Amino acid sequence: MELLRLQKVKDGKYLKNYELTYLNKKGREKVYEIVSRHEIPDVASIGKRMSGVSIVAYCGGKMLLLQEFRMGVNHNVYNLCAGMIEEGESVEECIQRELYEETGLHVKKILQILRPSFAAVAFSDVKTQIAFVEVEGEFEDHTSENEMIKARFYTREEVRELLETEEFSSRAQIAAYFFAVGNMLS
Repeated sequence: MELLRLQKVKDGKYLKNYELTYLNKKGREKVYEIVSRHEIPDVASIGKRMSGVSIVAYCGGKMLLLQEFRMGVNHNVYNLCAGMIEEGESVEECIQRELYEETGLHVKKILQILRPSFAAVAFSDVKTQIAFVEVEGEFEDHTSENEMIKARFYTREEVRELLETEEFSSRAQIAAYFFAVGNMLS
């Protein structure tokens, strides 16, 4: 497979649409569509920039999950606290800001920040980091008028039940599963 060229086809407020022309394994030209949060000046720049962070948060042996309305699926899903890194902001600063904006909580301790990974590799070059944190504080709503988020801590048993009955984002479902099964995998 060889990527030949890249062409921007739409410049939206949050996403930019591109067509990638490549040679498939039979040597035929094919066009593939992707979206990005960033300007992609050339083929070599695809997937090089960080976009945001997803936060797996714990407090007192419970896991933080958000139930939020997501326009892309037109209903509520369980999700992790997450957001985009602002210009000049470190990953740690983004974690603190997003956690506070979406829940009112504060970071007590950053346990680990994983290396950047692709959030939707089938159709986007969006690259994020996953952070595991301990949090503290009281829930407060600091969200914009365009967000509908209910934050709550859940026990392992409650998370197991949610996994059987509710819809999740993929990243939240994986984190919730491993929290729910705990030491059962050892």
